[in-house]
Amino acid sequence: MMTKFEELNDFISNKMRMSHIYQPVMLKTLLSQGGSAPITTIALSLLSKDQSQLDYYQHITKTMVGKVLTKNRGITERLGDEYHLKGFDELSQEQVDELIMLCEEKIDGYIEKRGKAIWSHRTQSSGYISGTVRYEVLKRAKHRCELCGISAEVKAIEVDHIRPRNKGGSDDISNLQALCYSCNSMKRDRDDTDFRGVASSYKDREEGCLFCEEGGEEQVQEEASDELCYSRLDGYAVTPHHTLIIPRRHVSSYFDLYQPEINAMHRMLNIQKKKIEEMDSTVTGFNIGVNSGEDAGQTIFHVHLHLIPRRSGDVENPRGGVRGVIPGRQSY
Repeated sequence: MMTKFEELNDFISNKMRMSHIYQPVMLKTLLSQGGSAPITTIALSLLSKDQSQLDYYQHITKTMVGKVLTKNRGITERLGDEYHLKGFDELSQEQVDELIMLCEEKIDGYIEKRGKAIWSHRTQSSGYISGTVRYEVLKRAKHRCELCGISAEVKAIEVDHIRPRNKGGSDDISNLQALCYSCNSMKRDRDDTDFRGVASSYKDREEGCLFCEEGGEEQVQEEASDELCYSRLDGYAVTPHHTLIIPRRHVSSYFDLYQPEINAMHRMLNIQKKKIEEMDSTVTGFNIGVNSGEDAGQTIFHVHLHLIPRRSGDVENPRGGVRGVIPGRQSY
């Protein structure tokens, strides 16, 4: 018969099936608290591991309370990633304790006066969403914010109610969308804008369009694509390694791109720029350009961004760069 240690060790090491970090966090809390802990203590332990909450309150600290106390009131100052209370060294420990008590009184008084409404911006628009539903929403959004397009690897993504719950919105998946914490905090309960249509339009293709299908020997193979865009070598290269960055969605003009597509294309631009520099040490500069409209020289009406490597001496006088699209106006 196993001892309790062996039983717990075996469960944690071999039998625990995890869909999140909740189980080990709760067990760690109970072990650290002598075998028992209030629900609040366990909840605080879970909260301490929630990066989205940490990111949210870091954002609040920098853009709201920190700004008020530092720029507006001059009581604190920010040095790098730290805030400092001006004149703290002049305070005795008794004075510090008294000021802490005053802060506690302010907190308690405000909560007593306003009640739970002070947290409405964090509860009314979000509510409890089960792990299964959250997974489906994030999978549908390809783990990106459906407004700005940032990846969940870069910034925490929250599940947002399109029509806020306090305005009658339901918890059905049809009323949910994925937003990063920044976009969600700015939206709050102000409107019921549905950004999901943007995500579904990424599948738009046009039959016969050269760029709606990847392929061809000229396509760059390594690190050349993601769900929103891809890159390939230009079939009529201006210079060696002349690369095109192309959105998957069929869209004619750069100015009709959605922000997530722009973000993805600029990310791809940097990836290919670094790759070219690693492959070819003679590259000393780049021209980046987009032709938008027939009068601007566009011939394939599926927007694409040109990344053109430049080398010392590849033209007699490179001064003016892209100004050369108008003959006689390049030099100035």
